[in-house]
Amino acid sequence: MARIVSIGLSHKTAPVEQREKASLSGNSARSVLRGLGSDPQLRESAALSTCNRTELYAVADSLGRAEEALRRALLEHSRIELPQLDCALYVHRDTSAARHLFRVASGLDSMVLGESEIQGQVRAALELASQEGTLGPLLERTFRQALEAGRRVRRETRVGARATSVASVAVELAAGSGDLRGRRALLLGAGDVAEATARALLGRGLLEVIVANRTVATARAVAGRFGGQGVGFDRLQAELRAADIVISSTDAPHRIVSHVQMSEAMAFRPGRPLLVIDIAVPRDIDAAVGRLQAVTLYDIDDMERVVEENLNGRRQEAERAEQLVRSEVVRFQRWWRGSHAAPAVRALWARAEHVRQTELSRASAHWESLSPADRGRLDALTRSLVKRLLHEPTAALRRAVEGGDGLGEIESFCRLFGLGDGAAARGRGWDRPPPTAEPVRARGGAHQTDKNGALRDA
Repeated sequence: MARIVSIGLSHKTAPVEQREKASLSGNSARSVLRGLGSDPQLRESAALSTCNRTELYAVADSLGRAEEALRRALLEHSRIELPQLDCALYVHRDTSAARHLFRVASGLDSMVLGESEIQGQVRAALELASQEGTLGPLLERTFRQALEAGRRVRRETRVGARATSVASVAVELAAGSGDLRGRRALLLGAGDVAEATARALLGRGLLEVIVANRTVATARAVAGRFGGQGVGFDRLQAELRAADIVISSTDAPHRIVSHVQMSEAMAFRPGRPLLVIDIAVPRDIDAAVGRLQAVTLYDIDDMERVVEENLNGRRQEAERAEQLVRSEVVRFQRWWRGSHAAPAVRALWARAEHVRQTELSRASAHWESLSPADRGRLDALTRSLVKRLLHEPTAALRRAVEGGDGLGEIESFCRLFGLGDGAAARGRGWDRPPPTAEPVRARGGAHQTDKNGALRDA
């Protein structure tokens, strides 16, 4: 039968030094999916990579083989090494995998509780799998219901109150360094995060925001939307000399600012402090920059202090959100279990239609005396009889399977109607509904799971 497995590592199990090695850019994510799509052991696959996590999902008949295929793909298409992966890896199976993705899409598994950016990232992962042809009915349902769970959480709770994105937390961190009025900020990168950061900074009274990007036209287009200035990376050194705050959020696979570059820039501004916030994964700023005099450097893992402060007053809302997620998981379980009855139901209807057509053919010798209208009525009558006879047993099977007693009911159903024995039913994927949950398993790490299936330190 079709089973779901997901593997990954996140801010809960790995520091940014390891997460940046495992991160998948757009091209590498496509390569991963193309490799997984050619694996005969896997029916479906998807990849989700954000600043907080890198996760791979698959549907297969063998969970063990699927897990190994996902681990191998992550090692081949990222820079993380096996010992690091084994120490940080977690695994979710079947309903536990669905529950985990529902919590991720709802912002309940993020470093910033209730963050708003994750919904778009989950949607992008769904669309990428669809484009690469690795998305099938089970993962599509799982991802789409995860997005619906996320929408419900945001609509029905206030778990996303206050700082709900990495960008907004970065701005709070900048504001914590002193009054922002009259200061100058340099943003590296021109994506959605950069624009959100710029608007939040200007709302705090910042004097000027400069957007630097590899493509000058893109930098100018983004900066023009909030009255800032856009420049290319050829102006980077000059802008580093003039900035009071640097916030970097590019998706570059390599460092944008080296220790040498920053050291030279600081030589032109002796004693003048510079706050640098690197929210990119992989990181944009060389970690050695933080050792320079008058430079304060934060990376994405350093934001946890601000995040913890933002949790005050929202823990009760988070519990309400968890309840909503649990209700969505129950709904998913019912759908998945019910889907296992579908092959048996289709087989019964096909058998009944075959019998109906056979009996009508035998009676065809007498049809010559019937008018076309009478023939139509006879055809409709026999269809109605079949429908009435099969409605209750097929509905009862679906109810039983959705209630959790799938294996015995489906096998009895198949034997009763002559659709094949239990072995034949299992061969067609009718064997049993999915387990209600399997716990997360971390390879080599000291981790346990909480009641929601999320990892916590042992």
